[in-house]
Amino acid sequence: MSVAHDYTVRVEWQKDRMGTMSTVDSGDIINVATPPQFPKGMEGIWSPEHLFTAAVNSCLMTTFLSIAESSRLEFSSFSSDASGKLEVVDGKYLMSEVTLRPLVVVTTEADKAKADKVLLKAEQNCLISNSVKSKIIFEPTVHIVGTLQAA
Repeated sequence: MSVAHDYTVRVEWQKDRMGTMSTVDSGDIINVATPPQFPKGMEGIWSPEHLFTAAVNSCLMTTFLSIAESSRLEFSSFSSDASGKLEVVDGKYLMSEVTLRPLVVVTTEADKAKADKVLLKAEQNCLISNSVKSKIIFEPTVHIVGTLQAA
C-alpha cells in the first residue's frame, strides 16, 4: 500500500525582492526575501537558503523526538544548530552541504548510550535529509547533566 501526503505552500511577491509565504495548515505568514549576499538582498528576513537549512534541521528534531519516544529515551533537552553552505558547483548555485550539530542532555550514562543510538537513527531516517542531494554532515553531542562528555 502506497502512502502519499501533500504539503501546499503559497508564495506571493510583495515588493522589491521580498514576498510572503503561507500554508493553509497554519495561520502564520512568513516574509521571505533574497539573502543579503546577493544584489538587492534583504537583511533580517528568512531566505530560501535559511528555509532549506531549517527544513533539514527541523526534520532531524521531529525524527529524533519520534524515535526517542518509541525508544523510551529519557532526556532533559534537545537543541540543534545547523549551517547550510551555498556555493557554485559546475557553474550553478546549490546548497552543497548542511552541517547539523544536535545536542541532547540526559541524566545517566545508560541514557547517554541510548541517546547516541537514537541520534544516529534519527539522522539516518530524516526524510528531508534523505530527499536532498546536499551532503549532510552530522556532528552530534550528548551531555550527561553536570558533565561535559561529547559523543
